[in-house]
Amino acid sequence: MSELVASGRLVDLIIAFTVLEIAGLWLFHRLTGRGLSARRWLPNLLAGLCLMLALRAAMAQTHWSLMVLALAASGLCHLADLRDRWPRARP
Repeated sequence: MSELVASGRLVDLIIAFTVLEIAGLWLFHRLTGRGLSARRWLPNLLAGLCLMLALRAAMAQTHWSLMVLALAASGLCHLADLRDRWPRARP
């Protein structure tokens, strides 16, 4: 297990699972019309995915700009998620 973590393969598996989860949720809603629309869950999952990509970039010791880009994308997705969840003021 420690090799799985140290090599970064565990993060790779989580990234792959998240991508499959996004595809599965989108496809389920598209085919059946049931479940939540992507607008409700996609920003949240993308924020987490971008955090995992930033972690993977750090573990692989890639150029710092890739990690910063992934973190910035995660922040933007998080803001989009908050915007959608924030209660609207009623006049």
